[in-house]
Amino acid sequence: MRPRSPRTSRISRIWGAAAVLAVLTAAVPVATAQAAPHRPGPLPLERLFDNRAVSDDARPADADFDGSGGSLSARDLTAAGWTPGRSLAVDGAKLTWPRARAGRPDNVRADGQSVRLRGRGDALAFLVAGTGGEASGTGTVRYRDGSRGTYRLTAPDWRSGPLATKAVALPHVNTPGGQLAEKARLYVVTVPVARGREVASVTLPKDPGAPDLHVFSLSVRQAAKGWTGTWSASTAGYTTVGPWADRTVRLVVHTSTGGPRVRIRLDNTFASGPVRIGGATVAVQESGAGARGEPRRLTFGGKGGTEVPAGAQAFSDPLDFDVPVDTNLLVSFHLPETVLTAPVHSQAIQTSYVSGPGDHAADGSPAAYTSTISTWPLLTGVDVSGGPGSVVLLGDSITDGVKSTRDANHRWPNVLATRLLRQDEVPRFGVLNQGISANRVIADRYPGDGVSTDTGGVSALHRLDRDVFAQTSARTVVLFEGVNDVRWGATADQVTAGMREIAERAHARGLRVVAATIAPCRGEALCTAAADAERVKINDYLRGGDDFDAVLDFDAVLRDPANPSRMLPAYDSGDHLHPGDAGLAAIAESVDLEALEP
Repeated sequence: MRPRSPRTSRISRIWGAAAVLAVLTAAVPVATAQAAPHRPGPLPLERLFDNRAVSDDARPADADFDGSGGSLSARDLTAAGWTPGRSLAVDGAKLTWPRARAGRPDNVRADGQSVRLRGRGDALAFLVAGTGGEASGTGTVRYRDGSRGTYRLTAPDWRSGPLATKAVALPHVNTPGGQLAEKARLYVVTVPVARGREVASVTLPKDPGAPDLHVFSLSVRQAAKGWTGTWSASTAGYTTVGPWADRTVRLVVHTSTGGPRVRIRLDNTFASGPVRIGGATVAVQESGAGARGEPRRLTFGGKGGTEVPAGAQAFSDPLDFDVPVDTNLLVSFHLPETVLTAPVHSQAIQTSYVSGPGDHAADGSPAAYTSTISTWPLLTGVDVSGGPGSVVLLGDSITDGVKSTRDANHRWPNVLATRLLRQDEVPRFGVLNQGISANRVIADRYPGDGVSTDTGGVSALHRLDRDVFAQTSARTVVLFEGVNDVRWGATADQVTAGMREIAERAHARGLRVVAATIAPCRGEALCTAAADAERVKINDYLRGGDDFDAVLDFDAVLRDPANPSRMLPAYDSGDHLHPGDAGLAAIAESVDLEALEP
């Protein structure tokens, strides 16, 4: 491991993608100035609405979102669970879909308007879309202490923007001439704010002559104070499941750190419709689907169940429940309605369970759980109260634990978490595994929309906001990816540009950023001499550059000294690409724990 000095962050274009880019400059004190007489003081966003984006299918001419008569379908929005006035949680932010009826003003075209907004947090969250192309502009955040900062906001186009980063995609575009079977997209974009300072108002971007940037909702994303992530999983794709109708899913997950209270996070990522949760519980696993003691009921906003709209998430209410460290939990939820498709983490490397008919979430006995699954659907996080925050491990199949022993929690993130628990030199961070098998830095395996058999996820660049920045109390991110990029033909320059972009965006959020060198893989079919040459170039960049705060040399740990392009046989699972249990343990044991501390 070689320490690196922090660097000034800058945002550049992501290689090969129409990405959502945003950065907040350092807040600087300014004198309070009286508002210009022709510009009113800050107003609530809804009082600034000047555009109609949503139409009734029977009256499409009542709205004109893009200046050419195009609009969103009110019926499609309802089918997705995005109903007027609905509170939506996306990427840890709470937003409200406008309360306006179809054909009424429901968004504002950004033109320097001043928006009244209050709150402390780590980011502003905008629900946006561009019309006429990708729309960008620079705005201002004003704080109650008189200081201010600027931010850059980019809204992808509502008809051509990337599906991989959208919050929701609707199946139609309404026009005065008829409905088109064309995807309409809406995006949630976050930009960082000065932590600890209370926001007083936000001035929207103003960029004359550019495509229109439409804002539907705006909020301050509150930091997850008092919580630490103990377990997580990334949504890798959207696949067929079950079908499950009036069934209870019981998922087995493994904690890193512990605490006296617990909450869970459910994500309906990539979905086209809402999912109903009838009830949910948490328990410590005894064995199999059996609980140690009686499972405890979770609530959502004080209710026993919840509905999660398409593209949104739901956190359970805090529950007094002693979560042990380094232990398997059972998280169970009842699905009262038919579920044919769901967002999943495909490579759980863990056996979980599905019941026969009925709500069996509160059953301590395993008797009702008559079938097994090897994925984690819907559940993406478990948090505990207290603790110092979390380290997020952003990776591919090696981080995911592919080829480790099933049901044994021998992934290298698990071993790292155990190391942290057994020492006192650095804080005992929670460890969040955001590895996805087959994932790449710069290219999407799963396109980000629709039902697919590919569960390689969207690229690390496209999932960075959701899988790192929005994770509970993230302090440090470790990037260990790139082998799949070079195996599928990407050049070192392309991959290092993507890695640099990740470092820049994470530094802009105040995170410590650590990179790990790419492990050798010669002997595997796609790991050709040409691919290995690109891998070596990437590792040279990581070892010699200053884009990261620290570098972990996993290549040096795993390689065969007699043949550096190959993995040491003792660490090889047998496929020459994935380490087995011994190799994964060697990776975790090699980590300088001080490199993880912000």
